[in-house]
Amino acid sequence: MLIGAIIFWLCVFGLFHSYVLYPIILKLVASSKANNQEFYAPKESLPHVSFVMSLYNEEAVILEKLETLLTTDYPSDKFSIYIGSDCSSDATNAMVQQFIEGHSQFHFFPFTQRRGKPSVINDIISQAIADCPSTEEHIVIISDANVMLEPTTVYELAKHFKNSQIGLVDSNIKNPKLKTLTTKGIAASEKSYISREVHIKNLEGRAWGRTMGPLGGCYAIRAELFEPVPANFLVDDFYIAMKVFEKGKLAINELEAVCYEAVPSDINEEFRRKTRISAGNFANLAAFKHLLWPPGSMSFTFLSHKVLRWYGPFFILISYLCLIALAFVYHNQFYLVLFIIETFGLFGIPLLDWLFKKINLNIVIIRYITYFNAMNLALFNGFFKYLKGVQNGIWQPTKRDA
Repeated sequence: MLIGAIIFWLCVFGLFHSYVLYPIILKLVASSKANNQEFYAPKESLPHVSFVMSLYNEEAVILEKLETLLTTDYPSDKFSIYIGSDCSSDATNAMVQQFIEGHSQFHFFPFTQRRGKPSVINDIISQAIADCPSTEEHIVIISDANVMLEPTTVYELAKHFKNSQIGLVDSNIKNPKLKTLTTKGIAASEKSYISREVHIKNLEGRAWGRTMGPLGGCYAIRAELFEPVPANFLVDDFYIAMKVFEKGKLAINELEAVCYEAVPSDINEEFRRKTRISAGNFANLAAFKHLLWPPGSMSFTFLSHKVLRWYGPFFILISYLCLIALAFVYHNQFYLVLFIIETFGLFGIPLLDWLFKKINLNIVIIRYITYFNAMNLALFNGFFKYLKGVQNGIWQPTKRDA
């Protein structure tokens, strides 16, 4: 019984530390620290920025994205835009080609073979680096087509690279269209997750310069730190960020670098996306497990924010099996109560949420728990997808409609 109880509480602690204790520790450490204070003023000679995007069938959002790039207040002679289309089969290529006529800062590469985002990003960043004069400081901003920028976003990302220790700067992703926490589907839960992640990443940057992977929608990196992403890596942004840490540089989050991104409301779409991300997470863990040692801010942040969370579904499963043994083999009443509570959380609440949706009733806390369960199930599913092997970086974009 003792061994089962110890294993159970270790699993509980792993989840508690990652989701509750770690953010509290971060807040305490970061409370006495400010974000990077060595940055370019708007009137200074700014670094050259190459803005890169990989597209696949983005006809619904691409024109709006291109318009936001033209409204940036970053100096036009320091700003170039590189767009790669991963063999898009809709009107994306034609729309881009028509839009960029007369705009010399745009460089478009309509690839004729579908290879996946990592390969496209590798190619267009290589071209951007080749085009930039070697005498200029060069920053690359990597962004998704559905992430819209404010006019000041590019400057707010680029300004921090005056500090030679800064290797990567992440943006502040928001969703202004979602006004209510009782929105149907999982949109409110996903929005809350993104807001919490941005907050944690900002605290990590302030505390130690260890923002643990950008959200991926829009972030900046020193061009000389970029390393090509392996073709079969599904989470390219995390790979790129960890390579920055490997080279001894820091990563931060800038809250003033505001971007806007729609969030999904369909739990099935988000489950598919989180499964893909999970498979990529475990590939990144295999590639960067050496950064878990020696003990320090790097290993503590990596373990607390990412590794423990990635193993969350295993903690949940093992804790549940331990409760079954403790409650029904050893007949311990305390653990029987915990078994009933966990059973209700894992199965009863999602069932209630499903029933409530049938009558158009959306209860926020129930939806959050359902979302948490589904995303951990996606992590579990992604782990086995990783074990089976990922052959390439090709994936279908998620439908985002909130």
